[in-house]
Amino acid sequence: MRRRFAIKVIVPLLLGASLAVAGYAAGRNEVDPGPARFLSSLELRAKPQWFGGFSAISVAADGQKVVLLTDRSHLLEGVIERQADRISGLLVHSHNQLRNRKGQTMTSGRDSVDSEGLALAPDGALFVSFEGQARVSRYNSHRSAAQDLPRPKAFRVYEDNKALEALGIDSHGQLYTVPENSPGDQFPVWRWDGARWEQPFSISKYDGYLPVGLDIGPDGRFYLLERKFVWIGFRSRLRRWDLSEEGLTNETELLRTGLAAHDNLEGLSVWRTATGGLRATMVSDDNFMPFQRSELVEYHLPN
Repeated sequence: MRRRFAIKVIVPLLLGASLAVAGYAAGRNEVDPGPARFLSSLELRAKPQWFGGFSAISVAADGQKVVLLTDRSHLLEGVIERQADRISGLLVHSHNQLRNRKGQTMTSGRDSVDSEGLALAPDGALFVSFEGQARVSRYNSHRSAAQDLPRPKAFRVYEDNKALEALGIDSHGQLYTVPENSPGDQFPVWRWDGARWEQPFSISKYDGYLPVGLDIGPDGRFYLLERKFVWIGFRSRLRRWDLSEEGLTNETELLRTGLAAHDNLEGLSVWRTATGGLRATMVSDDNFMPFQRSELVEYHLPN
């Protein structure tokens, strides 16, 4: 048992040490930050074949501890390293692959692909949203069997590759999820109150952007990361609303990037620094393509 434990710890540490740092080239591409201000970015590289396809991120309140999820159900825990308030490295401490309802490692099949959204509950449980079969699963720990939440009929009509892309959790433990695409001129927002799913409100669609990540910030507001593919690259947009039981109000566009300013940003985590500033840390999905890149990107947000 001790030998197996040592292997599990040593291998990820070597992985963390092998991550290459690539700085952001200022002025390389157009960025229209609006109220947001760019801070830093870091390109992530590692040798394992499973490394890449990052679809979700959760950064702890200290701005260092981080959990990353890939769209092939791999979960990484680590620490974001910083120098002069800029991201300088990522040290991965542990890695495992999520399990299905039977407690078996997800290796192939419809239930393992397209793990897209990630939300960490106050009690330590994890929630993951999937596109392959549109659903949200609860995990009591990183290595426990999946417990699928009930699926309303509406989830079953979403396209496999356009389903529950974004997932977040509020301070009361209520989950929110948004499909990447849906009919009509609104994106439905679904809320899980611990017993059932309901659709209390919707979000307007415009300019061809599609939801890919969401978070309920430490300020209690609703943040939505969206992307737009334009043949040779991606544009990203970040919107924010005040959140109440009645719905979403006071929409603010915080960020809209120029074409290929960043790669395919999909994961979003909003947190507050020790001095009270708001940060948005995002991660990109390279789709396991050699011409794309995995990167951590960070912006300062207005309060």
